[in-house]
Amino acid sequence: MSDRTAPPDRAPEPGEDARAEHDAFHRRLHQVRPTDLSAHTAQTEGMLRVEALSGPTVGTERLWMGQTHVAPSTRSANHHHGLSETGIYVVTGHPAFVFLRDDEEIRLETAPGDYIYVPPWAPHREENPDPDTEAIVVIARTTQEAIVVNLPDLRWRGPARTSNRGRGADSRRERGGGID
Repeated sequence: MSDRTAPPDRAPEPGEDARAEHDAFHRRLHQVRPTDLSAHTAQTEGMLRVEALSGPTVGTERLWMGQTHVAPSTRSANHHHGLSETGIYVVTGHPAFVFLRDDEEIRLETAPGDYIYVPPWAPHREENPDPDTEAIVVIARTTQEAIVVNLPDLRWRGPARTSNRGRGADSRRERGGGID
């Protein structure tokens, strides 16, 4: 982990302790208000992504966090997020998350308070079947940028991913979890 406390092109902000330039234990916290969310991030047709925490907004190095808004009666394009793991928390609405398992579409129907895990490289799409209510989810990714690779369908067209940091896909299936 870097002990850098601020991008090298800026001086400490008022109220920051002078030690912050040299001491990782005195780094400042960042607050991003809803009015400061940025749509200048990777997008997928059928949804709007806004970033809150990223390299450009607060200087993250290994984290991206934001929101996705899916309009009523809308479905996103098929896509994956490359090497990034994605955690999703459903704030409003009842979005569905769709992926393929053995060439069959699987739909995970959600409600506010639910969490979804999307493994790296997993093709999927979001759908909002509600004709009246926008679905909003909070997203956290393990890369500081929003990696989005739009796809023509949900089939994977690349090298097979057979392990997850030393844990084989079979061990995940035995535990009964995950989209794979």
